[in-house]
Amino acid sequence: MSAWAVMWRSVLALLGLSLAQAAGAQTTTTYTNSTTGNINSGTSCTSPLVRSFSVGTSFVVGDVNLGVFATHSFRGDLRITLQAPDGTRVQLVDGDAQSTSGDNFNVLLDDSGTQLVNSDSPTGNHSTTTPPPFQNTFIPNSALSAFAGKNSLGTWRLEICDLYTGADNGSFRYAALYLTSAPATYADLSLTKTVSNANPAAGTTITYTLSVTNAAGAPTTATGVAVTDLLPAGTSFVSSSGFGSYNSITGVWTVGSVAPGQTRTLAIAATVTAMASASVTNTAEVTASSVVDLDSTPNNNNANEDDQESVSFTVAGTRVAGTPPLLSCPSGTTLFDWDLISWTAGSLNNSYAVTGIGTVNFAITSTATWVNNAGFGGQSPTNNNAAITGGLSPAQYALHQYLDFNTQSETADTVITLPTAVPGAQFSVFDIDFNAGQFADKLVITGSYQGATVLPTLTNGISNYVVGNTAVGDAGAANTTANGTVVVTFTQPIDQITIKYGNHTTAPSNPGGQAMALHDITFCRPVAVLGVTKVSTLISDPTNGTTNPRMIPGAVVEYCILLTNPGSGTATNIVGTDTIPATLNYTTGSMLSGTSCGAATIAEDDDATGADESDPYGASIAGNVLTATAATMVPNASFALKFRTTIR
Repeated sequence: MSAWAVMWRSVLALLGLSLAQAAGAQTTTTYTNSTTGNINSGTSCTSPLVRSFSVGTSFVVGDVNLGVFATHSFRGDLRITLQAPDGTRVQLVDGDAQSTSGDNFNVLLDDSGTQLVNSDSPTGNHSTTTPPPFQNTFIPNSALSAFAGKNSLGTWRLEICDLYTGADNGSFRYAALYLTSAPATYADLSLTKTVSNANPAAGTTITYTLSVTNAAGAPTTATGVAVTDLLPAGTSFVSSSGFGSYNSITGVWTVGSVAPGQTRTLAIAATVTAMASASVTNTAEVTASSVVDLDSTPNNNNANEDDQESVSFTVAGTRVAGTPPLLSCPSGTTLFDWDLISWTAGSLNNSYAVTGIGTVNFAITSTATWVNNAGFGGQSPTNNNAAITGGLSPAQYALHQYLDFNTQSETADTVITLPTAVPGAQFSVFDIDFNAGQFADKLVITGSYQGATVLPTLTNGISNYVVGNTAVGDAGAANTTANGTVVVTFTQPIDQITIKYGNHTTAPSNPGGQAMALHDITFCRPVAVLGVTKVSTLISDPTNGTTNPRMIPGAVVEYCILLTNPGSGTATNIVGTDTIPATLNYTTGSMLSGTSCGAATIAEDDDATGADESDPYGASIAGNVLTATAATMVPNASFALKFRTTIR
C-alpha cells in the first residue's frame, strides 16, 4: 500500500470515528446534593454518612464523574463509595491516612484524570470554597467505568466515612454526580491477559495469553481492532498463535472485527532471559477500534480502563550479586574521581576538566523536592563520603541525590555530556534498594553516541534486580553496604549518559524520601581510528570521448581518496600521501576537497601555501607525490580529495 493510501485510510478512519460520536448525541446530566452532614471519626465504616441522587430518566450510562466537597482535617482518613441503582458498588477513595495529612477534600473524580486521588501534596490543604468548579481533578482508586452500560434510572447512593479514630471530625458540604448517556452505536471492548508461569526459571519458555472481548450488551461490532503488546526486556519472542496476526517487532496484534459477545484470543510464547528473582511486567492495550468504546479510549495508556492489562512474573532462583564485565580500553583509562571534585551543595549544573577528554558537564533536573539533611552532606545534591558508601572502606566521596518524591512518576535525571566520544565507560550507583510502604528505587540508564541510543550492561547487587537497562530495588540494603550497588558498563562509544532515578510501581503512590549516590566514573580514553579508501573513475579517452571510454593512452582517470575516522577520539594533524605512478600524468589544478567524494567541490591549488590549505583541508603535489592534510577529524568525520590524471 502506498504512503498516500495509508494516509487517506487513516484520515477516513478518523472521520468515521468523529461521525459515530456525533451520531450518538451524548448528553451529560448533573445531579447535586448539598444537604450538609457530619463525617465522624470511627474505627469502621459500618455507619457511613449517606447522600443520594434521584435519577428519574432511563438511559444507558456511558460515563460517570463524581465531585465531592467536604471540610475535614486529615482528608486521608476519608473513604468514599458510590452505588448505582442496580447495586453495583465502587470504592472510589480508599483512605490514605498514613501519607496524607492535608485538610479538606475538594475533588472531581474522573477516570480521565492525570493524577491518582490523594497523591497530590500530602500536607497541602484543599480549598474551602464551595464548588463548582472543583479545585482538583483526580483519578479514583477504583474506576468509575464500572458503571458504564448500567441503566441510569433510580437512586444513586453516595457513602462517606472516616476510617480512623480521633478528634478530626468533618462535614459533608456538596456533591455532584455527572451521568453521560451512551452513544447510539458503541462497542464495549475489554482486554484480559495471563502468563502461564508466575515463577519461571531463566531460559524456560512462558506463554502470554491475550483475550479481547466485545461485551454482549454492546450494540455494535468493533472493526479495525488492534492490540499492542510489545514484549518487555527480560523476554525473547519465540512464536505466536491464535486469531489474527502478531508482529513481534512492533508488538501489534491485528485483531480485525469483534462482534458483541465475541472473544478473540492470541497466545505469545517467549523465552525468559531475565536473571534469577527479577520481576518482569508486561502490559498490553487495545490501541485501535473503528467505533467508540463505551468505557475506555484506545491507545491512551490509562491503566484504570478495562482495555489495558498487565501481568508479571518473577524469575525463580536465588539471587547473587552479579559480576560486571571487564572494561576493555585500547588506549587506557581516565578516572573521574569524586574525591578530587568540588560540588557546591544544592547546585544542579557543574562542569569539570577531565584529562584526555575535555570538559565534562553534569546537569540534574527533577520535579521532586531536594532534601537538606546534615547526615547526607546538607542540601542535596551534594558530594559526600559519610552517608552512602557502597561498602567501600575507607569510604569515598560520591554525588548524593536525596529527594522527597510525591508520586511514582517523578524522577531525578542526571545528564553527563562529554566533549568527545569515549570507547566505553564504567561506574557504580550505590543504594538502589527497597523499603516496604516507603519506596522502591528504580534506575534507568541510557547512553547516546551522536544522537543514537546506546544501552549499557547493568550488573545487580543483592538488593536489586536488573532487566535490560533498568535496575529495581526489591530488598533493603544498608547505606554502608554493597548490597544496593548497581554497576553500569558501556562497551560501545558514547558521548552522553543519562541516569534516571525514581520509583518502580511497587512503591506507594507517594513514596517520600529516598537517596542514591553516583560513584567515580572510569572512562576509556578516546581513540582515533583512521581509515583510507581509494576509488577511480574513467572519465574519457581520445577515441570514444565520454561514451564507453577505455583505458588507453590519453584517457582521463579521476581518483578519489577518502580518509575516515570511525573511532571515538578526535584525530589531529592528519597527513596522507599518494604516489602517482610513472604511467600517469597529474592534471594540473584538478584537486578538489570535501567531506565525501560526492561533496568534494572545494578547489585546491597545487602548492602547500595559501588560504586553501585550511578551508578546512589542504592538498598539494611535489613531483609525483600528492599530499593531503587536515588539522582535525572528529569521530565519524571524513575527508575526501579528488584529482585527475592522464594515461601516458
